[in-house]
Amino acid sequence: MKGPHRGMRALALGLGFAFLYIPILSLVAFSFNDSPLVTSWSGFSFKWYGSLFRDDALLGAAWLSFRIAALAATAATIIGTWAGYVLARMGRFRGFSLYIGMLSAPLVIPEVVIGISMLLMFVEVRTTIGWPENGIFTIWAGHTTFCMAFVAVIIQSRVRDLDRSLEEAALDLGATPLKVFFTITLPLIAPALASAWLLAFTLSLDDVILSSFLSGPGYTTLPIEVFSRVRLGLKPEVNALAALFILIVGVCVVAANHLQRRAALKGTQ
Repeated sequence: MKGPHRGMRALALGLGFAFLYIPILSLVAFSFNDSPLVTSWSGFSFKWYGSLFRDDALLGAAWLSFRIAALAATAATIIGTWAGYVLARMGRFRGFSLYIGMLSAPLVIPEVVIGISMLLMFVEVRTTIGWPENGIFTIWAGHTTFCMAFVAVIIQSRVRDLDRSLEEAALDLGATPLKVFFTITLPLIAPALASAWLLAFTLSLDDVILSSFLSGPGYTTLPIEVFSRVRLGLKPEVNALAALFILIVGVCVVAANHLQRRAALKGTQ
């Protein structure tokens, strides 16, 4: 019975990977299509990549999204790390239920509700003090709030798995809790920090709903720009942009795996 079961597992795995990756490979292939019709192959060409690099609106939106994603991921990682550490190490304190409820709220509240509430908040603040206008700051604040909860969950689970004897030994030798955190805990959770940052970066870069509520004139992010163009019909330039994103992400994943493997090998030596 092992043979048939092994064959069924391999078939199911192959169908799953095909379902996930055939559309992506098709998109990459059609980014080299000479025809302006994205579903009709007429020959191999790089012209849509050239057209992409002459599209100032698309490139500007991509650059804005990358900046916001980097800033939001960094801020969310800093805040979420402290939040996750508190959840994992401080036990139950006064107001713990409210704290964990507020921290977990972005995970369960629909993004539409978060977007509307943050938009109303910024409108009230702008009415009171005349700042901020909808733009890069408001988008960054919304993305940071949304991504922080995901970072906290990752860091909390990693900190709970740590061997507390290392931290206790450092405290017994006279180190302050803050020094223990930065010299002992932080290096040990560095891979989780990298994973949390990458997840927050991806969530921010991919977000449409919050950006739609919090963006302003002249601050159109890449997902909004692509979404607005796709609604009018698929464009080959979008295929070319997606292919470049896939290439960049693939290179980053391979590089991250290589660095983690090197770090693991050093740790075993």
